Amino acid sequence: MSGVHNFNPGPAVLPAEVLGEVREEMFDFKGTGISILETSHRSKEYQEVNDRARSLLLELLGLGDEYEAMFLQGGASLQFVQVPMNLLGPGETADYVVTGAWSAKALKEAKLRGKVNVAADTKTDRGYTRIPRPEELKLTPGAAYVHVTSNNTISGTQWHELPDTQGVPLVVDASSDCLWKPHDYSNLGLLYAGAQKNLGPAGATAVVIRKDLLDKCGGDVPIILRYKTQAEKGGLYNTPSCFAVYVIMKVLEWVKARGGAEAMERRNREKAELVYGVIDKFPRVYSSPVERESRSCMNVVWHLPSPEKEAAFLEGAARRGMIGLKGHRSVGGCRASLYNSLPVESARALAEYMEEFAAS
Repeated sequence: MSGVHNFNPGPAVLPAEVLGEVREEMFDFKGTGISILETSHRSKEYQEVNDRARSLLLELLGLGDEYEAMFLQGGASLQFVQVPMNLLGPGETADYVVTGAWSAKALKEAKLRGKVNVAADTKTDRGYTRIPRPEELKLTPGAAYVHVTSNNTISGTQWHELPDTQGVPLVVDASSDCLWKPHDYSNLGLLYAGAQKNLGPAGATAVVIRKDLLDKCGGDVPIILRYKTQAEKGGLYNTPSCFAVYVIMKVLEWVKARGGAEAMERRNREKAELVYGVIDKFPRVYSSPVERESRSCMNVVWHLPSPEKEAAFLEGAARRGMIGLKGHRSVGGCRASLYNSLPVESARALAEYMEEFAAS
């Protein structure tokens, strides 16, 4: 769809170069004479894809041999369940920091499994508008883990620096901002990310776990839901989402070729500054509910003065080939998702239209 600017929150935009490569290989994958869609997950060709994607993910995250990477199914929503099933043992407490709808859902699932401490909850009568300050976190000494959602797609807030968990394993739901910038992962115990926002297409979930935590993953946990089971098979205990993993591999190669997470951060901050710059320039037309220091570089949210103005804005955007700008149904307003794969040109086109609309 030439000329379309895709701001969808997920499934989201993919690099044009990746789509081109996928198209070229669609009918003949690596000389096999068949499509990757038809290739056995036990074949040598697919094993190479799976291993390449796993190693690239660890490399781009800056993680070493002490971590295991795999691509599972069920989305981040299954990880809300799987994390406490595997890592929250009898008599232990898990800390959860609630900064949006998805972390609230993760907390709800964890409470069904064991003892949970809400280390912070930033919800007010205005919704979730900020990330907690370090001194606000009420962490449990010796907790099993501390869970955070690094970016909140609905409310438009983001952890620009991950919290210091004082040696307790940090669990990060990075579904909507994985590899948006380099992070200090010195306390990382586990990271998971539904691929359909910043890594690739829907159907696969990246999971990275510190290997020493795998010994906790047993007991009464169903065999297929044990991280140890999947890690021992490289994520191939059961048939994976082969096509999704193949596209993820292509996206990770695209990220690496462009300079890795460091380059993504420069690109993402440029896009975010373009859009936030217009919001701040026209405060009578656009208003952001998010505190400045908590603004997301992945999901920019804003409101216009009335539902009629918002409808007119969205109609005008659609005429200019801009899709996916309607805010989440739970909060309304507008939202622009500026994931790694979104070209800077799309953010610039949006900013220019916003300026025109404000002046009209």
